[in-house]
Amino acid sequence: MKQQNSLLSRITIDQKLRGGKPCIYGTRITVEDVLSYLASGMTFDEFLNDFPQVQKDDILACFAYCLNVLNDVK
Repeated sequence: MKQQNSLLSRITIDQKLRGGKPCIYGTRITVEDVLSYLASGMTFDEFLNDFPQVQKDDILACFAYCLNVLNDVK
């Protein structure tokens, strides 16, 4: 769980950025963008090559964010 909390610090929400959607810190790349690319079949490595400003832990942070949101729905 500590790892998950650390990952969550990589996600930021700013109403002035992408309409307040959760983004990877320091980028305009939303959690939704990351999940859409990966769900369409793009691999982690392909994503990281196409978006060099993103690190593997940023992708994991997107998953952690979604898990956190789903846990709040319960």
